[in-house]
Amino acid sequence: MRALVISGGGSKGAFAGGIAQYLLEVEKQSYDLFLGTSTGSLLVSHLALGKVETIKKAFTHVNQSSIFSTNPFIIVSKNGVDQIKINHFNVLKNFIRGRKTFGESYNLRRLIEQQITIEDYDILKLSHKEVLVCVANLTGNRVEYKKLKECSYSDFMDWIWISCNYVPFMTLATKEDCEYADGGLGCVIPIEKAITLGASHIDAILLGTEFQMTHRAHSKNPFDALSSIFGFISDRIEVQNMHIGKLVAEDYNASLRVFYTPEILTNNSLVFNRSQMKKWWQMGFDHAQSKSKN
Repeated sequence: MRALVISGGGSKGAFAGGIAQYLLEVEKQSYDLFLGTSTGSLLVSHLALGKVETIKKAFTHVNQSSIFSTNPFIIVSKNGVDQIKINHFNVLKNFIRGRKTFGESYNLRRLIEQQITIEDYDILKLSHKEVLVCVANLTGNRVEYKKLKECSYSDFMDWIWISCNYVPFMTLATKEDCEYADGGLGCVIPIEKAITLGASHIDAILLGTEFQMTHRAHSKNPFDALSSIFGFISDRIEVQNMHIGKLVAEDYNASLRVFYTPEILTNNSLVFNRSQMKKWWQMGFDHAQSKSKN
């Protein structure tokens, strides 16, 4: 059994899309299992369907309003660098409404349903392919994996959306009497899960550099501080996931090929810049091509 596993990474998911396009269209790889966390969960259904151009168009045409129904950020570009500032009005409005987070991401939930139709869902449900997304159950204090074939259409759209909800900047969703958030809070890249499900060959796309290269600037506001804290936590989880994944691959005698980003793409993965994401998609394709030749 062959598996394609894609990590979380917000807007950097465009880079993963470029790699996946190369693997599917040039290397002609065929996968039985597709697993995604956070932004990876947005990609896996279309990749399993072979609809690469559809998801490419979706990924390279989104902006902040495509994601946020209440945007907690103001993006300021200074000397070509995007900086995040607090949208005090929207944050205050959310608190007055009794919301639990700084921002809301209901626009993303609508976008997911527009991009993955019930016909797409039916095709995948009848196919031999398995599609799974990773979510964090905060109430149950555990990571969960939701299989498309075990969910209704509406439920699976919810789970994809929930997997992407980077709390506290996006919606904290309540489902099945539990509070759920971004799967990356518990598992950034689910290589171990793919292997325990029976995958003997895994192509894993990790939206970070292979070696620690991050040097974060000092925080200018509470959002910067929170971003740095969650970035640090995510990096530690990522390292742990990779270490465990490699050990499990050895134990199960599974083949593991990992694609990293060749450089730091961004320190603000909640900034969705169309031109930048188009560039990253092509960069991912070119990087996979270069790695394959080497």
